[in-house]
This record gives sequence, structure tokens and C-alpha cells, in this order.
Amino acid sequence: MRADRPREHWVNVADGLLDAVTPYAAPGFAQFRLPGRASWAGPASDGLEGFARTFVLASFRLAGDPANAPAALLERYAEGLAHGTDPGHEFAWPPIADGHQTIVEAASIAIALHETRPLLFDRLDPGVQERVVSWLGGIVGKRAWACNWVLFKVIVEQFLAGVGGPYDKDEIERHLADVERWYVGDGWYTDGAGQNYDYYCGWAMHLYTLWWTRMSGADATVYRERLRTFLGGYRHLFAPDGAPMHQGRSLTYRMASLAPLWLGTLFDASPIEPGTTRLMAGRTLDHFAARGAPDERGLLSLGWHRPYLPMTQGYSGPASPYWASKGFLGLLLGPDHPVWTAQAGEPDDGDLSLAMPAPGWLLHRTGGVTRLVNHGSDGNDPDTSRDDPHYAKLGYSTHTAPETGPGGRAENIDNHITVILPDGRPTRRRRIERVGIAESFAASRYVDGETVVETASVLDGPWEVRVHRVTAPTGSVVRDGGHAVASGEPCAVTLAGLTASAKAGSDLVSEIVGLHGWRTAQAALRQDENAIGAHSATPYLVGAHPEGRTAVFVSAVRLGRDFSATPPQIQVQGDQVSWHDSAGSRVEVQLGREPAYSRLGSVGERVVWTG
Repeated sequence: MRADRPREHWVNVADGLLDAVTPYAAPGFAQFRLPGRASWAGPASDGLEGFARTFVLASFRLAGDPANAPAALLERYAEGLAHGTDPGHEFAWPPIADGHQTIVEAASIAIALHETRPLLFDRLDPGVQERVVSWLGGIVGKRAWACNWVLFKVIVEQFLAGVGGPYDKDEIERHLADVERWYVGDGWYTDGAGQNYDYYCGWAMHLYTLWWTRMSGADATVYRERLRTFLGGYRHLFAPDGAPMHQGRSLTYRMASLAPLWLGTLFDASPIEPGTTRLMAGRTLDHFAARGAPDERGLLSLGWHRPYLPMTQGYSGPASPYWASKGFLGLLLGPDHPVWTAQAGEPDDGDLSLAMPAPGWLLHRTGGVTRLVNHGSDGNDPDTSRDDPHYAKLGYSTHTAPETGPGGRAENIDNHITVILPDGRPTRRRRIERVGIAESFAASRYVDGETVVETASVLDGPWEVRVHRVTAPTGSVVRDGGHAVASGEPCAVTLAGLTASAKAGSDLVSEIVGLHGWRTAQAALRQDENAIGAHSATPYLVGAHPEGRTAVFVSAVRLGRDFSATPPQIQVQGDQVSWHDSAGSRVEVQLGREPAYSRLGSVGERVVWTG
């Protein structure tokens, strides 16, 4: 498992990625038109994206060790800058427009130019410099979407300010104030209004605010301390083998998940030892390399391990995965930096139970698999109501992915508590209303028409015990799904009474056990519905809602490599569910009008939460 990759290895990987895209460069290197599905922005924008995102990787490669900067790499991107900003060139860049992808790519170009300024921008012909400044200057006054996009404008305009170009100081300050309103504490930002918690907090909100201070010379203290706090929890979103948590959008950026780790080191804002940062990052780089990213052509495809379009968003084109360049930020730290020279420490690879109140998550690790129990992030702003399988599920993990093919999205079985109404319509967990969070406990509710589903999750050894209080019409059917596991080969399914399990590969097991209220245990088998593998399976429970409006259902869910585990024995009295957990503590959970949770240990351990 140890993957202590030296800086030379990262340089070689970066060079391989940059070499592999070169055959797809348009004449003049202004665009890199990679093979694959076009984004909704069109081929010219996709080609610009190919230039901008690989330019970021090249800039880290060049600026981190300028004495060994490959001249050919400098010349390639200098030529691209000259032709991309020439309106008369066949592959000139589209002008920056309101709400357009050009705003995103302009920020990548601005960062790359800032980091390589002595090597590149300052050596450009004055006419080319003027054209670059003119093209970037088109961003001033343009409308950006009210999310991490406002920081792209901040970065571009700050670069322009540094080279004597056009910029609007008030616009920079206004957008930084926007971001400040999205800060929710514990190092976490929501990506715009609502409950949008995902990797964008690290690879966008933290990265661009700190980079603005790097470019402007502003005091970075507040942003540094926020990042330090953030990394205290974020470091655990990776499994011991380097697999990142599979949650949120734009997951095709893959190694970009490493950006906050390197960022903490770059800004002296990390609670993680330098050698441990290197080791963690190396494990993630190896995790993807061992699973086909980059592929046999040396390219990063639209997907996770394998090419898989259903997990991507319409804004992602063939070059979008090259935001993975942010995961190579460590190359900015030169060869003599402690992150490359310090002895590798040991990451915290043991069992873990961690409450993260800001995003409304519990992190849970046993058997080398990290799971995320979600009671706070739904991917919605206040003005929309949609369900996204990358946000609205009850659970995610480092070794599974939600079912995102058409069948999986429609049925919505994995990690979802669903009420199938008498008319056959299934309810959906679109907007999550938080109930509470405490040590090893989180609870939320969702409302769909007249149906109200309240769910509490309690961590108990390898298990997540789910307590559901369901208010629904008589005759409804209730369904609770475990994790969907996937592999290149068909998954093995076992059904026994109120227990359903599915095994992917040789050792990864997903299991769900009915503890109260359920009638049958089943499993859904699918093909080409999952980013992890072509064959997937989801164990789930089905129960009939009894007469009356409210009923309690209890299930136990686990995902891991421990093949046998005994679920707890529970007692249900009205709305209260209780049991003795694997450590011998007395656990009580109550939902409804007065929700409460307590865990009372025999040796003084005491957790009490009341809503």
C-alpha cells in the first residue's frame, strides 16, 4: 500500500500527460482538441479548455524547477498564447462572454501566466502581451454564475491588475464578499447558496481565495486558518489505498481532489506533516494509474476509473478531466522543499468515526473503506428542487459509486429511502432538511408531497444503523437500499431472510439487514450503470407501510471487506429505538416531534443530543 512517490515520479507523470495531448493540438497550439464527447459549450470552447487546463499543469512543471524547465514546453504554450489571442487565426479563442465557459478557462490561463511570468509572459513579444491582456480583459463586467465562478473573475482581474491591464477593484471585492457569505464554519464553504458541499470547497473555494492573496499580496491569515481547519477533516475523505470519496459533481477531475493537500503545504496551512502529504498524494495518483487513468493513450477520459459518460455533467468536454492538473500543484514546491525531502509519516489508516457538522456528514472507516453518511448536502440552491445521485443519497464511499445510468437514476434504489405511493409514484430525497448531528449520529428529513421521511443514522462498529420514521398514505411500500458495488465481472448476490448482500470482485461486500418493519430483502443487478465497473448490484429491503399515517423502519447497512458481522439487536417502542452497541453502550434514538439521541457507556462515556 505504501506509495511514497518522489518528485521525479510526479514530473514524469506530468510530462507523460503533456506529451500525450500534443498530437491533438490544433495548428499553432492555441487549442487542444481531444477525442471524446463535446460539451454543451461546443468544440471551440472545448479546444480552449484543452489549452488552459494543460497550461496549468505545464506551469507547475515549469515554475517549480525553472532551472530544468523544458524549452519545448515553454515554446509550445507561448505559441498557443500568440495564436489563441489573434482574432485572425483559425483557432483563435472565443471572446469571454456572460456565464460562458471562457470565464473558467481564463482563470486557469491567468494562474499559469502568473506562476510562469518570468519564464513566459515577460518574454512574450509586446504585441502578444497586449493581445493576451486584451483577451483576459474581456472578463471585466461579465456575469459569472453565483458559485465558485465568481472567483474565476477575481483571479483574472487580479492578474490583470499586476500587469497593468483593465480590472475593476470593486468587482473583485464584491465577489470576495459573495464567497464570504458562503462560508459556514469548520473550514467549509457551500458552493453558492444552498447545501452544495463537495470537492469544490477544496479545489475551488480554498484554492482561489488563497491564490488571490498570492497574486495580490493581501493578508492570507483568515484563508490560511480556514484551510488548516478544513484539512483536519478533509484528509479523511481518502481511503488508506488512496481512493478518494466518490461524491459530488465534476468527479472526472480525479486527482484534483489532492489540490487542498498540496495547497496546505504551499501556504503553510496544513495540519498534515509534509512527508505524509507526499505519501497520501502518491497513493491517490497510484490508485487511478492502476485503474486506467490515464488510459493506454496517456489521456484522461471522461469517467472515473474507466470512461463512463453517465457520471459526468453536460458542461464537461474531452479536456475537462485536465483540471486534474490541480492535483499536481505540489510540483510548484521545488525539489528541495520538505514535502519532497522529509521522511514519509504514516497516515491515519485505522478505523474512524468523525462528525462533520458543517456539511452534515459522518465519516466512517473500517476495513480500509471510508464511507460518508450524508445528512446535509443535497446539491440544491434555494430556488431549485432536483435530486442528483452525486448529492442526495444517504451514503457514499471511497470504493463505490451511485448508480448513474438511466435505469439506476430512474429507480433510485442505492442508498436511498423511498416510499412508493399507492399510485406507483416513488418519492425522492431532493431537499435535505437537517435534524441534527452529534458524535456517531446524524439525522435529517425530506418531504415529497404529503409524504415525510425522517432518517437517523447511528454508527456502530462496521454498521450504519438507519432509523426511518415514515409518514405516508396507507398502502404505500417503503424501500431502503444499501451501497451499490460494481466490478468488471458479475457481482455475487446472497439473500437470506431479511438480509441481502452483494460482493464485487474478491472481497468488497455491501450488505443490508432488516431489523424492524421490513418484509423482504432483495437485490438489483445492473449492467453499464456504474462508474466503478460494468456489472453492479445493490442489496435492498422492502416493507409495506401499515394502516395509519406513521411507521418506524430500522435497517443496518455495511460496506467493507470484513465478510461476517453481526448487526445489533434492537428494541422498538413507539417512535423510540434502542440497543446496546458493539462497545456495550446503550443507544437510544427517537424521531418525530421531539427528536433525541443518546449513547451512554458503562465507563462514563455519555453523548446526549436533543433537537
